[in-house]
Amino acid sequence: MEAQKGYIIKDMKVFAVLLVFLFLGCADVSARRPILNLLPESKEIEIGKAYVPYAIEEFDGLYPNREVQEYVRSVGMRLVKHTERKVPYEFYVVNSSQINAFALPGGPVMITRGLLLRLNSEGELASVLGHELGHINARHHARFLEKQFGLNLLLNIGALLVGDKPYGQALLQFGQVGAGLLSLKFSRDQEREADQLGILYTYRAGYDPNSIIGVFEMFKSMERGGRPPEWLSTHPLPETRIAEAKGEIQKLRPQGAFITDTQDFQRMKAKLLKTQPSFEEFKKGSKAFSNRDYSLALTHFQRAVELYPENYVARAYMAYILANERRLEEAERQSRLALETMPDVFLTNYVYGYVKFFQRENEESLRYLQRARQLIPDHASTHYYLGRNYEAMGQVSKAVEHYRTALELSQGKAEWASDAKERLKRLGGM
Repeated sequence: MEAQKGYIIKDMKVFAVLLVFLFLGCADVSARRPILNLLPESKEIEIGKAYVPYAIEEFDGLYPNREVQEYVRSVGMRLVKHTERKVPYEFYVVNSSQINAFALPGGPVMITRGLLLRLNSEGELASVLGHELGHINARHHARFLEKQFGLNLLLNIGALLVGDKPYGQALLQFGQVGAGLLSLKFSRDQEREADQLGILYTYRAGYDPNSIIGVFEMFKSMERGGRPPEWLSTHPLPETRIAEAKGEIQKLRPQGAFITDTQDFQRMKAKLLKTQPSFEEFKKGSKAFSNRDYSLALTHFQRAVELYPENYVARAYMAYILANERRLEEAERQSRLALETMPDVFLTNYVYGYVKFFQRENEESLRYLQRARQLIPDHASTHYYLGRNYEAMGQVSKAVEHYRTALELSQGKAEWASDAKERLKRLGGM
């Protein structure tokens, strides 16, 4: 199970792709100036949805509390009523301890558990979500995609998620787009534009627009203290930006009563604080896992689950380690509990399929690994174990396809690479 920053997404290698220029678009109204859009809005939305599972795994999974998720969504949807673009917005709390928030093209907005714990009020939460909605409404992500990637690739990303046959080169491109979106650095002009829109949305929604200043001051304080939040690595915050934001607020001439904080926010934050020890144990386990100290990792993951049974990511990692130790009955139990807690994410489907493979339940393993592949199509180990299942079931041509794709995605460097090559030779695939 490849780990990237403690997760199981394989590192992507960036390579150049040609940009296709000729495509009739429409004017961008949210940016308040005419701009030719190469990427149709329907495809922008499709791309955003395609990378939600990818982003979830990169940021330690979803926070496994429905009430917290619904609360953040409710704040976000209150803002959405005042945005210019009518796209399918969604809001997610991801489990990373990083101090970060980000959006994807066409609607998805994510905020980390770490940032939520740093915020002091619902007004500050609304200002962060409003800022990310500003990026979506100004089409900053879409413009990045239009500039950096070939239009043919962008128009066909959705097909990679539903196609029956894996294509290694296309999947490498899928990974490149995802890596670009998750590390996208905005320009000062784009940040200014997102600030303007975010302030406007929070004001229209009844929140104190000055809340964003408190968030910026908190970020600057962390930066001066030598621990800059991850948010600053993609959202530059020069001193002039705070002054400019204050100027935008003054233009609105806010008067009357505004929402600054609510009991709901404080209750939500209390829930996050209560589960913090479990995720601190998970972080220790992730570090041990990355160092291949699986015994120590298992100890930390077990403590994490004892402290908070819904910590499905810790359970999934436990199951993976237990399966490798051939403690299959306990591995099956832990992976099943993780899947029941969070059935629609990549990690739980992949690990459950992984465990079922070692239990020689090939059809059941295939079912869950296929689901994992639909969520994240470029994960090399998923293709390897799909190949192993197909081979065990006598479906040689499908096994060969997945072994080839697995080797291409992993560049032959995975721990199972030599085995995949031997199997390909034996099956006549090389």
